[in-house]
Amino acid sequence: MPRKPNRPLRPPLKKKSDAIEILDNDPRARRGDGSSRDEDAQPSRKDAHLNADPRGPRMPRAPRPGGAPAPRRPRIEGDPARHPEAHRSALGQPEAGERPARGRGQGGGRNAPTTLTEPERLQKVLAQAGVASRREIEEWVVAGRISVNGLPASLGQKIGPGDRVKVNGKLVPLRFSQRSPRVLIYHKPEGEIVSRDDPEGRPTVFERLPILRKGRWLAVGRLDFNTSGLLLFTNDGDLANKLMHPRYELEREYAVRLLGELTDEQAKSLTEGIQLEDGPAKFNLLRDEGGEGANHWYRVTISEGRNREVRRMFEAVGLTVSRLMRVRYGSVELPARLKRGMWMEMPEAEACALAGLPAPQQSRQQDERAKRPVKLHRTQPR
Repeated sequence: MPRKPNRPLRPPLKKKSDAIEILDNDPRARRGDGSSRDEDAQPSRKDAHLNADPRGPRMPRAPRPGGAPAPRRPRIEGDPARHPEAHRSALGQPEAGERPARGRGQGGGRNAPTTLTEPERLQKVLAQAGVASRREIEEWVVAGRISVNGLPASLGQKIGPGDRVKVNGKLVPLRFSQRSPRVLIYHKPEGEIVSRDDPEGRPTVFERLPILRKGRWLAVGRLDFNTSGLLLFTNDGDLANKLMHPRYELEREYAVRLLGELTDEQAKSLTEGIQLEDGPAKFNLLRDEGGEGANHWYRVTISEGRNREVRRMFEAVGLTVSRLMRVRYGSVELPARLKRGMWMEMPEAEACALAGLPAPQQSRQQDERAKRPVKLHRTQPR
């Protein structure tokens, strides 16, 4: 068999197109030195566009006398177009750990759009992270327990994704993207205290709650040691502040059992207002629920959450409360199938509605899962 030549095969020559032949024969495209000139022709180098000047061709500079270098043009600080990092300050910075979203029609890589965030108040960011409520965070700022980038924090200070916040010297992982809050509905029995630390060593409600990987559970309001009923928990400090702050005036409904029966005059004074040690108080609603023997049941609603307020109001008219149970907090009612010592997690859509946030978009599988009955839990105290 004949040996193959070592020379590489050359592609066949292509015939010039008519447009190229016209340009080659055009006398106006010829210079005096015989070289052709075409202003619209593509540059010979592939990366020539990287060095091109967007302002167009520049005239050659005349040589300076003595060969002295040309003076440098003064830098204009107020002109962002002359700063190499001007695009970063104008567009903002993406969140830490966040990658640009890629998708069809959006482009990928460097040209992909990024989610930008604006600085937010320190109290709001820490409350959303579940560190504490806004009121507690403000007290910690005044006490000097919070630092931002190594300096003591101040009230109303705004922070961004690049700031390092420490509480009692411990770095706090922050998030600036809005997430759906979690809400627990707990049926508190008598004999538990709504506090994390009790000097007397009594059992607390937090011993029955599930463990959070990030943040902590915040109790929405309080119930006395001998009071049972509905108690809400959330990992969102902003939502906890919204549910507890007096300016929102969320109603609390209680079922009250008295030793004795109210007279018409006593019921009128409780609905019109009586004077307590810490100010006036009144019931928005007082309804007789009946009873047998010495015990009588009533339903009352109130828009405040002062310490032992319901008990003290009945004591002010000369009656003693033998049992007190909260059955509603705002728009959340105590489910009948939720027994004492049990808790359940509120569905995500309902938790977002409670916080005033838009409902999250769910897939078909998540929609089917949301239609199932909410699971009840009974956790043994830790």
